[in-house]
Amino acid sequence: MPGIDECLLEAMRLPGARGAALVDWTSGLALGVVGEFPGGDHEAAAAEVAELARLAAEQPAFAPEGTADTGPADADPAIEDVIVSNRDGYHLLRFVPAPFDSGAVLHLWLGRPDGNLALARMRLGEMAGRLVLG
Repeated sequence: MPGIDECLLEAMRLPGARGAALVDWTSGLALGVVGEFPGGDHEAAAAEVAELARLAAEQPAFAPEGTADTGPADADPAIEDVIVSNRDGYHLLRFVPAPFDSGAVLHLWLGRPDGNLALARMRLGEMAGRLVLG
């Protein structure tokens, strides 16, 4: 089972990968980073990723019917991932179940010209399932 560094390096091998990070979405801290980040500041990017992840995870409208998140302390949110696209790239956030009272999210930044969003989404899902936290 891969650890954080191995997982992030595997993510960077995806077509179009520009940067990857594992972020604690309750605190906004980067647990691991590799590559480049928008604005050049991985700490600011991690805080922004955490804010987006919290926003999505805490909304009942995004939970499957019959489930509801209890808030940021819920380590296993009902949603799987969040995708944000802009004119030059994609940001894919994949929630990672964690064995502690915090949650983690894998963030992958893909360049639009050579990124494959469908492939990245599938691979990040596989990585999240194998990732060893704690």
